[in-house]
Amino acid sequence: MYIFRIMVFCLVVCMLPAVMVANIAEGIVITQQHYQVPILLQKKDNPVLRIHLHNGSAGNLQLSEMLFNAAGTTDWKDIKQVSLYYAGADSGMRNLGSVEKLQLTGSITEVGKKLLIKGAQTLTPGEHYFWLSVDLNKSVPLTHVVAINATNAVLNGKTTKIEGAATCQQRIGIALRQHNQDGVHTYRIPGLSTAKDGSLVAIYEARRESARDLQGDIDVAVSRSTDGGNTWLPMQIALDMGKWGGLPEKFNGVSDANVLVDKNTGTIFIAGLWMYGVLNEEGKWITGLSDTSTNWNHQWRSKGSQPGFDEKHTAQFMIVQSADNGKTWSKPVNITQQCKQEAWWLWAPAPGAGITLQDGTLVFPTQGRDKNGKAFSNITYSKDGGATWFTSNPASRESTTENMAVELSDGAIMLNMRCNKNKTDTGDTNGRLIAITHNLGKDWTEHPTSRGALHEPVCMASILRHEYVVNGKKRSILLFANPDSKTLRHHMTIKVSYDDGASWQTNKKVQLDEWKSRGYSCMTSIDAETIGIVYESSQCDLVFQQIKIKELLP
Repeated sequence: MYIFRIMVFCLVVCMLPAVMVANIAEGIVITQQHYQVPILLQKKDNPVLRIHLHNGSAGNLQLSEMLFNAAGTTDWKDIKQVSLYYAGADSGMRNLGSVEKLQLTGSITEVGKKLLIKGAQTLTPGEHYFWLSVDLNKSVPLTHVVAINATNAVLNGKTTKIEGAATCQQRIGIALRQHNQDGVHTYRIPGLSTAKDGSLVAIYEARRESARDLQGDIDVAVSRSTDGGNTWLPMQIALDMGKWGGLPEKFNGVSDANVLVDKNTGTIFIAGLWMYGVLNEEGKWITGLSDTSTNWNHQWRSKGSQPGFDEKHTAQFMIVQSADNGKTWSKPVNITQQCKQEAWWLWAPAPGAGITLQDGTLVFPTQGRDKNGKAFSNITYSKDGGATWFTSNPASRESTTENMAVELSDGAIMLNMRCNKNKTDTGDTNGRLIAITHNLGKDWTEHPTSRGALHEPVCMASILRHEYVVNGKKRSILLFANPDSKTLRHHMTIKVSYDDGASWQTNKKVQLDEWKSRGYSCMTSIDAETIGIVYESSQCDLVFQQIKIKELLP
């Protein structure tokens, strides 16, 4: 049976208060809590809701079954299996990544409006927790939702009704990259763009040995989709420095990649930051490194990258390109000496995606450390299709790093930056630092919405200009995605502006994942009605989801 329901976005439905039920006279209280986290294809045991049962009676209770209602689910055929796990007194088991630590109470594979799960569970006096999870079938539309509500529990042969809980509509997505998939320890730092042929090109770091940042055995990898993100081709490696200079791969890592599609020629560029060897705390290159060496430093830490151009002094800015919509990639080209000021400690790509301006100029968001080691954000651009590159002045005197750019309606470039001051500022002035340039970064002006309109927990964020048509007229909106918090990387959310970023709507947010994650993201326009986003999720390393823009329009 197929049920189609129009999804009305409402943030409050997914932060639901616990609903008390059952026989208070017997000291039994049952609550349920829904969470807005993605339900993923290619992942088992996606959490739907948590049930808390307080046994305040003097004796044991015998649970024999629980009943659930899936009326809000778009299509019951999307669901392969529904499982109920017993977590004992552990209230913190959230991502269900270690279900072997839980006890399976029961599961069903015949899914409809009513879901009856049977299974015996003895409940001693005290606190008890259960998790309901779902597994999806192989082919499910990414615009569908899963919505399940607990209704009844049978305890000691008596039905206990659970009243009043609204249902959270959980969006379906794809587990694009998971921990230890294809022998890679961790996947991080996504970028996403749409090739000229309409295929999606997702880039990310393949951190082969650990979750740690550079220096390490890290390559820039690519996943491609030719059907709008519904399915993805096997991972390929686009930027790998191998054992350059005779050092092991763990001392030739590449990170912080950015993908840029030339909308005129179709050429795709990926920029990445390569580190050769390790500089110690004093900025001296360490000799004698081998496979067994444990030396580590990072380009943003202490003197991990220094003034100059040589590989033994400073991290290197590398570019590869594809002329066939991301199917194959060129050998890397080093443009460090072409653009970097010699006195700067670092010049690097800012992760995410670059843009093509209306006049054809290619723009990478970039970042670095100045002659004193202070962080800055800027842009790097090419006016000849990527043959030569130029880098701009810093966009602010503040300490800023990761950033992304959009072109506004008047041709100005808006740069949206991670601001390090927000580490200690959780007040009204917490917010992304935003600057405008009309001359490719020679001069910058701080935007009125800077440091207040878009708060952040000091984390990478993504911004996108999306164009669409209404009654034959071309229109555009700005979309912004980041963890919607001033302190922690949780509540991954998309926000919208209808006026070129002069203001941001407070009642048109799309929350994707309320639980804690690493928090990086990148968006692209799939078509006029749909955007795609890859983000670091609580549920796996990288999630891909589709969002219909009608949810964000007035």
